[in-house]
Amino acid sequence: MGNVTNEARQGDNQPGQMVRPLTYPFYSLLRKYVSASGLLIVATLAAIIIANSALRELYFQTWQMPVSLSIGSLNLFGHEGQPMSLGAFINDFLMAIFFLSVGLEIKREVLCGELSSLEKALAPVIGACGGMILPVIFFWLICHGNETMERGVAIPMSTDIAFSLGVLSMFGRRVPVALKVFLATLAVADDLGGIVVIAFRYSEHLDTFYLMLSMGVIVLLVLGNLKAITTKMYYLSLGFLLWYLMSRSGIHATIAGVVLAFCIPSRLPIGVSYYIERVRQTVHNFPEVVVTHADKQKPAIMSATDVGLLKEIEHAGDHLISPLQDLEDSLRNPINYFIIPLFAFANAGVNLEGMTLANLFSGIGLAVIVGLVLGKFLGVLGFTWLFIRLHVIHMPKGATWSSLASVAMLCGIGFTVSMFMSHLSYSPQYPEYLADAKLGILTASLISAILGSLMLRKTLPPAS
Repeated sequence: MGNVTNEARQGDNQPGQMVRPLTYPFYSLLRKYVSASGLLIVATLAAIIIANSALRELYFQTWQMPVSLSIGSLNLFGHEGQPMSLGAFINDFLMAIFFLSVGLEIKREVLCGELSSLEKALAPVIGACGGMILPVIFFWLICHGNETMERGVAIPMSTDIAFSLGVLSMFGRRVPVALKVFLATLAVADDLGGIVVIAFRYSEHLDTFYLMLSMGVIVLLVLGNLKAITTKMYYLSLGFLLWYLMSRSGIHATIAGVVLAFCIPSRLPIGVSYYIERVRQTVHNFPEVVVTHADKQKPAIMSATDVGLLKEIEHAGDHLISPLQDLEDSLRNPINYFIIPLFAFANAGVNLEGMTLANLFSGIGLAVIVGLVLGKFLGVLGFTWLFIRLHVIHMPKGATWSSLASVAMLCGIGFTVSMFMSHLSYSPQYPEYLADAKLGILTASLISAILGSLMLRKTLPPAS
C-alpha cells in the first residue's frame, strides 16, 4: 500500500491540479451568469467609453506601466535593459498563452477532429483560404503606394472565433450542426494562416545566437514528446524559456506558444485501458458500507489506507487524459474569461477626439472595413461556391446557399487577431494609423455581426 500512496503523490504536483480547486468556483460563477463573448463585448465597450472620458489619460498611461520579473540583474520581462510595459506584457506574453491554446486546438483538430481527414477539412479550409486572400487583396488595392499603410495588409485576414460563434449560437437549434462545424473549423484554419503570417511577416532583425538557443529548446521539447514525457511542468518550463529566447531572437514571441503546443504529447505512454483497469481494481478494494444519516454528521476523516486508495484513483484518473487535452481544457477558462477580455480592454480603447468620417471611409479605416466586410464575405462564399461547383467539396449538411452566405458574413467579425495584427503593424511608430485600424476593425466587426444576424434570422428554418 505504501507504493500506491507514493506513486499517487507523484501526480499531485501537476500545476493544473493545484490551481483548479482554487479557480473552479470563480470560473463556474462566471460561466453561470456571463458568456465569454458577452464578457468580451463588455470589455470592448468599457475600453471605448473610458478612452473617451475624463479617465482617458489614466487609461492610456496604465498600459505604459513597467512590468518586471527579475532574478538578480536579469529581468525576464525586459529587453535590452528596459522593462516591458504592461501593454507589451499583455500583447507579447499573455497572447503567447492565447496562441498556445490556439495551437493545442489546431493540433487536436488535425489529429482527431475536423482537420483530421482531407474530406472533413477541405470545405472549411478552402473557405478560409478565400477569406484570407481576398481581404488582403482589397486592403492592398486601397493602400497601394503607401508602404507604411501596406504594413497592415494582414489585419483583415482572421475571423474571431469567439464572437462569430457567439452570434451563431444565438440561433440555437435552428443552425445545422454541420454549419457550426464549418464556421468553427474555418476560424481555426484562419488562425493557422495568421500564425504563419506572424512568423514570417513580423519577424525581423534575427539574432543568430538567440535563434540557435531557441532551436536547442525546441529539440528538448521534441525529445520530451518522443520519450513520452507527460509531465506538463516539463513543457511549460521549457515553453517559458522558449518565449524568453524567441522574444530576443527577432521572431515574434507569440510563436513560442504555437511551437510549444505542437510539442505537447497527445498520447499516453501506457494507454487508456491500463489506467481504467487500475481505477476498477482500486474501487473494488473499498469495503462495502451502508450510508446512514449519522455518517453525514461525522468529521470527514478517513484511514490512511482509504486515503491511499483515493489517491490511487485520482492518480489513475489524471492519466486518462492526454497532456494535450488536459492543458487545452485547463487554459480554456483563463483564456476566455481573463486573457482575451483583458486584451480587448487594453487594445480596443480608441480616442475618437478629432476623428471624422474620413478616418473610416479612407485610408486604413476603409481598407480594413472593405477587407473584413466585403473581402471575407466574397472570399469565403466565392471560394466555397466555386469548389462545390467543381465537385471538389460538398455543401455542409443541412445548409443552403443563403444560410452559408449568412455564415460567410459572420466571418467578417475579425476582432481579436485583427487587433493583434494592427499592433504588430503600426505600434508604436504610427499611432494615428493604429487608431484608424482599430476603428475600422470595430466598425467592420459590428457591421458583419449585424448583417450576419439579420441574414441568419431570415434564412434559417424556424425552430422546431
